[in-house]
Amino acid sequence: MIVLCGTWTAGRAARKLARALPLAGLLAIGACTTIEDGLSSLSSSDVKTGYAASRAPVTFETAQAGDPQSAIGRSQHPKILATYGGAYSDPKVERMLAGIVGRLAATSKDGSRAYNITILNSPNVNAFALPGGYVYITRGLLALANDSAEVAAVIGHEMAHVAANHGIERQERERAAELASRVVSEVLDSDQAGKMALARNRLSLAQFSRRQELEADLLGIRHIAEAGFDPYAAARFLKAMDAYSNFRNAFQVNNPNLDFLASHPSAPQRIELAERHAREAKPSGGGTTDRDRYLSGIEGMLFGDSASEGYVRERRFYHPGLGITFEVPEDFVIDNTSEAVLATGPGDVAIRFDGVALAPSTSLADYIASGWVGGLDRSTIRPHPIGNLEAVSARARGGDYAFDVTVVRVGSQVYRFLTAVPSENSARIGPIADSIANSFRLLTVEERNSLKPLRIRVVTARSGDTVDSISRKMVGVDRPRDLFRLLNEMEPSESVTPGMRYKIVAE
Repeated sequence: MIVLCGTWTAGRAARKLARALPLAGLLAIGACTTIEDGLSSLSSSDVKTGYAASRAPVTFETAQAGDPQSAIGRSQHPKILATYGGAYSDPKVERMLAGIVGRLAATSKDGSRAYNITILNSPNVNAFALPGGYVYITRGLLALANDSAEVAAVIGHEMAHVAANHGIERQERERAAELASRVVSEVLDSDQAGKMALARNRLSLAQFSRRQELEADLLGIRHIAEAGFDPYAAARFLKAMDAYSNFRNAFQVNNPNLDFLASHPSAPQRIELAERHAREAKPSGGGTTDRDRYLSGIEGMLFGDSASEGYVRERRFYHPGLGITFEVPEDFVIDNTSEAVLATGPGDVAIRFDGVALAPSTSLADYIASGWVGGLDRSTIRPHPIGNLEAVSARARGGDYAFDVTVVRVGSQVYRFLTAVPSENSARIGPIADSIANSFRLLTVEERNSLKPLRIRVVTARSGDTVDSISRKMVGVDRPRDLFRLLNEMEPSESVTPGMRYKIVAE
């Protein structure tokens, strides 16, 4: 298995929630920019002059031919594209990113190494690298970043992972840990000392990974400083990442020390070290942020989900392709993942929605009792018609949660709602589950045709504008005022500045 080396990621709570729900057998309902391609698309002001054109253009494949690790990244590249919705194609974004990559390439310590930069068509905020020079950055991360220096910090961090062979080191370390785990489980299964040794080994593996991340932070900050970017951009973006994680995640770990197997250093530690590295890299400060050029580059970029995944608009989910929609209650947050639509709300309430194909000859009551729901109470299976749609509901218990399961038939497709409530609050499950399931309906032709993707738009603040007046221009997003501050890295008490450009989300 190839280890993804990137660490600029958020949103683990929803995935942890999905794993916690007692379902079995669930079925879920661009472009590459190489350094060479990027440099060729830059204006004369972006790169040094004086280079002669080659009769045989250098491509990423030919440049990496001598790299023994290239086969690893090349074999995994199609899998990465499939996992993250393919490559995102937007010439304006690619030109902007090529300018950043070109400056980093010009100051690289290893001029012989080639990098393949791919923008992934995913709203998730993530970046990572594979051995052989394959570096990935999502459009979700580009939407969160505020200037070229912040993106340079992310890419510099990933380039450092590749240059330091962290992917290979981590792969070898995990192989050793896997072997040790097998020995302990097979030979020392009943031996407490053996189990403690296994736990220590896992902890050592996690700490090794954290050291890699901190090393990549240091190397990346030095690199962007040498390229002329603001070295403090790394710390700024780490703060933005932390704020984004808090904004999106409904469940937060109260004691981060308990998560001792987390593969990344805590945000406060990384931010503090990043600021220290920035001071060391440029004691006198300085360095460009190139904010205006960056904002112009991402203006119009797709934001959030694509049509093939369905759209989240505040508390409602729409899927124009499937022609369906439903709504979650107040104070719930929807997370549209590749496997299912998840929603979390107050009091540790969780909702999962997905769909499967089902033969019309199979009754919904038989289907719900067929074994895919753990802890099902068969005596609770009951008809639950939703408008003129056939539906069936039932209750289940598992662990510390009570569950309501509702399945709705639409042609040969069955859509499934699972609502989970802590057992001590099981009396709440009925009203919550019913309100969600009963909001399910088919879209009209007009509604399907009117749904458009959201995009990043850039506006200039005028005299008299406020955070409220500009954030009111945001459409289709949850908590627009808070998201506006987050996207523009504004402090809670900070006001907008006339003449300054700001990101908003609109159609």
